[in-house]
Amino acid sequence: MRLSARNQIKGTVADVKKGATTAHVRVDIGNGVIVTSSITNEAIDDLGIKPGGKVTVVVKASDVMIAVD
Repeated sequence: MRLSARNQIKGTVADVKKGATTAHVRVDIGNGVIVTSSITNEAIDDLGIKPGGKVTVVVKASDVMIAVD
């Protein structure tokens, strides 16, 4: 699969917590860094996402903000 989004990070699913309709997927991208994504339970089932599985985190954002103290 090819995507236009350039921010693609490979990782391993650390945890999946399903709610009523939405799941939180925690992905270990290395060096102790975890990225969390909220996706539908249907997507979890369709994609076969489960702990230990290899995935790619794709970030597509129109705005990225940075703040400092």
